[in-house]
Amino acid sequence: MALTVALAGDTMLGRGVAEELRRSPTPETLVSAGVREAIAEADLFVLNLECCVSDRGHRWPDPQKAFFFRAPSAAAKVLAELGVNCVTLANNHALDYGFDALADTRTLLAGADVHAVGAGSDARAAREFAVLEAGGVRLAVVGVTDHPQEYAARADSPGAAWADLYVRVPDWLTESVGRAAAAADVVLVTPHWGPNMTSRPPRHVSAAAPELLAAGATLVAGHSAHVFHGIADRILYDMGDFVDDYAVDPVLRNDLGLLFLVTLDGPDAAHLVPARVEAVPLALDYCHTRLARGEDREWVRERLTTACAEFGTAVVDRTGRLTVDWR
Repeated sequence: MALTVALAGDTMLGRGVAEELRRSPTPETLVSAGVREAIAEADLFVLNLECCVSDRGHRWPDPQKAFFFRAPSAAAKVLAELGVNCVTLANNHALDYGFDALADTRTLLAGADVHAVGAGSDARAAREFAVLEAGGVRLAVVGVTDHPQEYAARADSPGAAWADLYVRVPDWLTESVGRAAAAADVVLVTPHWGPNMTSRPPRHVSAAAPELLAAGATLVAGHSAHVFHGIADRILYDMGDFVDDYAVDPVLRNDLGLLFLVTLDGPDAAHLVPARVEAVPLALDYCHTRLARGEDREWVRERLTTACAEFGTAVVDRTGRLTVDWR
């Protein structure tokens, strides 16, 4: 028995991307046919939605915050048509346009049959995991962010599932992962952790990841850096960017990324383990993502190979994919 999960990092559908979606609210606006074909190979698709989805709301009153991201309401349907089954909202843009916009985001996604984790009407709702099902396999998704504390959901107010991972993995998070493991066959924990524009995981991320595995996670897939990091055993430290309109760093090349196809295999649903990762090289143009070719693809290959080597992980260039075998 096998299950393949497509995973993508920061997906920002605001600003310039929002303008494109208003003109043409279709998956073709966001990604090329080649990317859509790769996504379609998976049984389930999960990504980090780094914006709210709403046609209302006001900017969060923080004079120090530089970026506010809001996608039009049509974006929820576009994500569903792209094949997205679940998004995490646990990130530093969940409350960019306030409580009403977050509520709209949850409502619009649910109306499009897209699950959402990592943010909600109060702390309990924000911390709740979702359970997806494909081919008789139940996949639980847990979302969490380590920044900003100001966006944290409280007992009586909306927000994101925040944890101070710089200090420790809190009990509520390990308990949530444990409950997810009891409710599903496979558990994906997808944290928004660490600062932007880094080339390797910071110390607190390296410390937290194995704790999440020990708590019951089958796979940990992070994001936040806007640059993909290396792969360790059952850990994708950072998946980089998927769709955006961001300025490009000429050294870190946040305009080059990866779509991850993770295959889990086992004798039955209860004994599935991550077997391999096929990473699909991507080129992020302004508001549109396509398959990377030529020099761009070679840059991605060299960068991933080098980053993975730091964890003793070998990358094989196989049939157009950058493959890591975990078994």
